[in-house]
Amino acid sequence: MDLGPRANPADTAFLPRPEWYYRPAFQWLKYLSGSWSFIGGIALPAVLAVIFAALPFVDRRLERRPWRRPMVVGAFLLFLIAYTSLGVASYRDDHRDPGVAAQMRKQDEDTKSFMEKPFVPEAAAGSASAALVAADPKVLKGLAIYQANSCNSCHGDGGVGTAAAGPLTGAGQKYTDAELIALFHSPNTKMTAGG
Repeated sequence: MDLGPRANPADTAFLPRPEWYYRPAFQWLKYLSGSWSFIGGIALPAVLAVIFAALPFVDRRLERRPWRRPMVVGAFLLFLIAYTSLGVASYRDDHRDPGVAAQMRKQDEDTKSFMEKPFVPEAAAGSASAALVAADPKVLKGLAIYQANSCNSCHGDGGVGTAAAGPLTGAGQKYTDAELIALFHSPNTKMTAGG
């Protein structure tokens, strides 16, 4: 499974889709929505589960050859064909609608570009990793400089970034210590303008 970019709750164009193995159930719930959703989402799957659980007790012959057990093999093949058909129908519906197809291509491209970027871990405030990072003397010194120079006015609380300035997460991997020290001692024009 690919990990996509950070979710944006304000993006109303995003089309969530489950992984391939849940697409048949996703399509099934499209057919039985609204007042039928209880029947399609809970009752019918429960009945199917009971049928599959009961089949070994109904067909108790010791015969192992599939062609000698038509009821069990037939029920499984019927389910497999229906499940596969629903999955194919889900992908087909997405490709037939030009707007949906274009949005799905855009989301796939966004996911691919996100997965190609190098991994940079983010320490969440209050997490165990944030506490471990805070114990590092370099981090503590940087935090003191950050707070003393009001860097949060542009970079936001915790350096997560704002519209005025980007996030500081991963700056230690992008720049050497010497480059960061030089930047702190002689800020660029954008930093000076921001105060």
